[in-house]
Amino acid sequence: MTKVTMTINGKSVSRDVEGQTLLVSFLRDDLHLTGTHVGCDTSQCGACTVHVDGKSVKSCTMFAVEAEGAEVKTIEGMANADGSLNVMQQAFQDHHGLQCGYCTPGMVMSATALLKDNPKPTEAEVRKHLEGNICRCTGYHNIVKAILAASGQDVSAIAAE
Repeated sequence: MTKVTMTINGKSVSRDVEGQTLLVSFLRDDLHLTGTHVGCDTSQCGACTVHVDGKSVKSCTMFAVEAEGAEVKTIEGMANADGSLNVMQQAFQDHHGLQCGYCTPGMVMSATALLKDNPKPTEAEVRKHLEGNICRCTGYHNIVKAILAASGQDVSAIAAE
């Protein structure tokens, strides 16, 4: 067992973990932060995406011990201080960027990281960025629309597919 200490959604957390414990398992099983989903266990789907030190990371590809001392943000930490949805979450709701919702936490985390690095992406840039996140329900159109709306861009001209 190895003791790990990190900041999760603004709160310091210390726990003993096995060396092979994945960050996604640590978040879900040890901390009960179940908004981070396990979709594939092969790092292909992006459902487990979180932010580690401000960078988008698929938490199934990282051991919990690798996050020692890191700042980790999960979907549970994305809401505004008053509990209301943040801009990206609200855009997903407003533009119907989800169906079953399983991929949504990872999509929101990935999209938020995109806008941090590229505040006004084009539709093509959004689609390229989402290649690491799989949605089996929506066809991505409304997800792309939501991300563009969250960036403050006018999406009224984007035609339905």
